[in-house]
Amino acid sequence: MFALFQELQRYVGFGEADERALKALHPLLCDSFPAVSEVFYERVLQHADARAALTRGEKHVGQLKGTLVKWMNELFTGPWDQAYVERRARIGRVHVQIALPQHYMVSAMNVVRVELRERIALVIDERSPEGRAARDALERICDLDLALMLHTYREDLEQSQARSERLSTFGQLVGSIGHELRNPLGVIETSLYVLKGRPSTDERTLKHLERIGQQVVLANEIITQLLNLIRDRPLNRGKVELAQLVAEAIASVPEGPVSFTRPPPLEVTGDAIQLRQVVVNLAQNATHFAGPEGRVEVCLTSTPTEATLTVDDSGPGIDPSIRNRLFEPLVTTRPGGVGLGLALVRRVVERHGGKVAATRGPLGGARFTVTLPLEEEA
Repeated sequence: MFALFQELQRYVGFGEADERALKALHPLLCDSFPAVSEVFYERVLQHADARAALTRGEKHVGQLKGTLVKWMNELFTGPWDQAYVERRARIGRVHVQIALPQHYMVSAMNVVRVELRERIALVIDERSPEGRAARDALERICDLDLALMLHTYREDLEQSQARSERLSTFGQLVGSIGHELRNPLGVIETSLYVLKGRPSTDERTLKHLERIGQQVVLANEIITQLLNLIRDRPLNRGKVELAQLVAEAIASVPEGPVSFTRPPPLEVTGDAIQLRQVVVNLAQNATHFAGPEGRVEVCLTSTPTEATLTVDDSGPGIDPSIRNRLFEPLVTTRPGGVGLGLALVRRVVERHGGKVAATRGPLGGARFTVTLPLEEEA
């Protein structure tokens, strides 16, 4: 992505002179950024489609206004490096996640561009060399940001559509063969019961019968998980004390110690059993990849509108080859893993109106972040 950004910089002629012009503009304009943000979201909320795309409606507009102010500060101060590009690309991905139509990104950038141009005209004579340089620098950086966001939007939208098609095919396959596999497994289980009921002194035979029984149980569990992925089982909603649930889930993971600083009681509305499985799956993954000598840290925080759970580990991080398919069924790099744990996590979280994301964490390994709304209607 950064290579694309550098290519775009050469194409639009964005260079050191533009960087200097933008940095010189920042102290002259930064006090007006909140006003620009107010105008921006006033325009956005006039459009029903755009307003509906904002997660949980207008409840988050105050937070979004602050995010836009931060975005404008970065626009003028940089540094326009790889981290900057990744943050801009993330905006395009978020717009795909919230199903915001692409044309709103173009019109939204135009709103910001016009508002900033008007404010530049108030502090610098546009006819002067400095004024022309400032205006040109603004145009170039806005073009670059929009190009990055649109490029990422298109990529993620195509990936999302491909993922939906794969999951549809997967669902049809699982639905057709899942129940059929139960029949031979049931026959094997019955035969094992009969064989185990016959006296035997052959330890090797008994050992192998036990192993067959264990594998039958495992096969049944895998089928159950596969079927759970395609079923729309109703959530058994109720009040859940999330801090207590997380603590109990972590305690049930035997692979290694997990650090969890328990916050004050935090209540959400949801299915306690399914939410507990989310925490268990993430903690098991983290302890496996961190290893016996590694570290796993779990953190639970909240805002007035949502709860955020983060699970960090000191393992090797996310394999780049599966990063874009990490939450799809049957995708795994874990030895002996089936690739259903994270797929179930995503399904449960999204059915609760939340989101799950994976990034590189502060411990050097993976960080999984789960956000859940605190309001029942979400």
